[in-house]
Amino acid sequence: MLRTLLPGRRRRTSFLAFSLVVAAATSGATQEPRARFHLEDATIAQIQHAIVFGEISTVGLVELYLRRIKAYNGACVSEPQGMLGPIATIPRAGQLNALSTLNLRPATRKTWGFDDRKARSMTDRVDDARDMPDALEVAAAQDALFKQTGRLAGPLHGVVMAIKDQYDTFDLRTTSGADAQYANDRPPDDATFVKRLRDAGAIVLAKANMAEYATDGARSSFGGTFCNPYDTERAPGMSSAGSATAVAANLVTCAIGEETVVSIRWPAAVNNIVGLAPTQELVSRDGMMGAGLNMRTGPLCRTVQDAARVFDAIAGYDPKDELTAFSVGRMPSQPYSSFAAGQLQGSQGLEGVRIGVIREYMNKKLFSKADEESIDVVERALGDLRRLGATVVDPGPEGALFQGCVVRYAPQLLNAQFAAQRPNLFPVKTTGATEATGSAGAAGEPATDFIATLVDMAADPALVPGELSIRNLGGLGAQGEGKYMMNKYLRERGDANIRSNADLVSKATFYQDPNFPDRKQMRENTERQVALDTAVRLQGRFAVQTIVLQCMQEQRLDALVAPTASVPSPKLNGPREPNVNGRSPVGWSFLGQQGFPVISVPAGFTTEVWDRVRKGAETPLVGPIRARLPVGVDFVARPFDEPMLFRVASAYEAATRHRTPPADFGPLAGEP
Repeated sequence: MLRTLLPGRRRRTSFLAFSLVVAAATSGATQEPRARFHLEDATIAQIQHAIVFGEISTVGLVELYLRRIKAYNGACVSEPQGMLGPIATIPRAGQLNALSTLNLRPATRKTWGFDDRKARSMTDRVDDARDMPDALEVAAAQDALFKQTGRLAGPLHGVVMAIKDQYDTFDLRTTSGADAQYANDRPPDDATFVKRLRDAGAIVLAKANMAEYATDGARSSFGGTFCNPYDTERAPGMSSAGSATAVAANLVTCAIGEETVVSIRWPAAVNNIVGLAPTQELVSRDGMMGAGLNMRTGPLCRTVQDAARVFDAIAGYDPKDELTAFSVGRMPSQPYSSFAAGQLQGSQGLEGVRIGVIREYMNKKLFSKADEESIDVVERALGDLRRLGATVVDPGPEGALFQGCVVRYAPQLLNAQFAAQRPNLFPVKTTGATEATGSAGAAGEPATDFIATLVDMAADPALVPGELSIRNLGGLGAQGEGKYMMNKYLRERGDANIRSNADLVSKATFYQDPNFPDRKQMRENTERQVALDTAVRLQGRFAVQTIVLQCMQEQRLDALVAPTASVPSPKLNGPREPNVNGRSPVGWSFLGQQGFPVISVPAGFTTEVWDRVRKGAETPLVGPIRARLPVGVDFVARPFDEPMLFRVASAYEAATRHRTPPADFGPLAGEP
């Protein structure tokens, strides 16, 4: 199993660490009373402890999760015109619709009372292939192995998981949330990381509902609308929110999400769980629909330790993804989970660790009333870090951690893009085309000596425009990437009916609701692209990494801290807080997109919020409104330094313990 995943010393160390966990659980049997197993918020260690001591079987564990799915995974909104029409929210709906597909054979699914929409496949109704065991059959095989050998099946034995529908699973339909007419809605094989999870003992119980095609909005044409367990009238996060809500409400142990913008971390934050958006080059993109140059695959769990354990299984080189070649020689000799000891030991000092505060994301004067309480929550987290012994490098409430480096290095490193965004400083000889674009390059020739201007700025950073900040270095898109990567994926998948993005437009059903993004229009816009140019994204990634790494080195910083998002979760079908000074309403995405690993950890709850409402053409801010909604804090590290992330995040988590299960989704009658 895991022997095929981890090279050399790290593989042996991972097995040793796993064996020691099981041995420690067994040796403690006669030394002290064991706490009775409880399913709610059970960790991987607690689940495996219960299996080892016979408190629960693996089949029994899966059945407990299925009971919760049966109780809590129904429709959470009103759909007067059907699933594809406009929706209305339901206060305290008691349902989530987090999981779109269940890994159960047809007869078993019907016995449990799940409808046909939850079937493993819409194109294989018989579904009797012996080489496609369902979740209960896999669990039974693990129980048989344990009974025969006394050993668990692997380091993730008993870890019941949901996989975002964006990723290939050979036994479960995969359409990225779309209701598209595939000839075979099952892909030919697992994504690389999914196979690694299974080899490590994880049980794939479900595909998670997602924002269709991994864009914005908590809705898909196949799975429908999904909701936040802390307030079912509010958004559960970005596209990986089905994965996050399933974990938050204890429908599964952990889940896998994908992040292009903040689609792992924002759902983690608003669902009061842990979400890791790792260094992209550490987890293979093989088997990801529409994989791009800034899309990361990562775990969503209820603790840092559990996220690290899942990450141990999925991280590493894969010949099917050339970007993972960068991981060779950059992975630790010890398991990632060994750096998350704070969760196991109860506390872990951060003496000697220097953490910089990204005040650019916390300056209340730059944003609105909607941001203030979340910023205050993260402000308290800074005090917690200091009490843990960390040296917190803080430029002050209205300061800027990166400003000196940004003004010194951004103009020369971003050069043509920097100039194109500032036509007043870098004018071009305008023609009809250049007047429309206001940019240089192919559209027109420079009207002045751009190089001379850039040299002047290098000599005197005071000449750099004052608005330049880490908040507005974005906008480094990649022309044609969406169409290229989707068509490449579909060609490799080899379906007889859905062969291209054009087929996704013409051979699919789409929902129609003005309060959610238009998925068909998005695919049509993608189809109009005819050229591929990812060079600007690669250049921007290198430039930003250079700027931030230089700033971290100058200030001797080991990690960074900031809010995951300073705007609480909005109403599902209401207007969002507008972008202000580089702050989007869904969180801070920029550093993660440029290759820095980021982990979101629960930081506390709001007591009140300010919401946008529609009044004619205006969307005024109203409040305060009493609301207890989760807030997350981000920790950022250098690329490939996940060990530092796990050390800081687990220490903070162990010292603060802000994770609280959602009250409306508590234990069922008879649930341990």
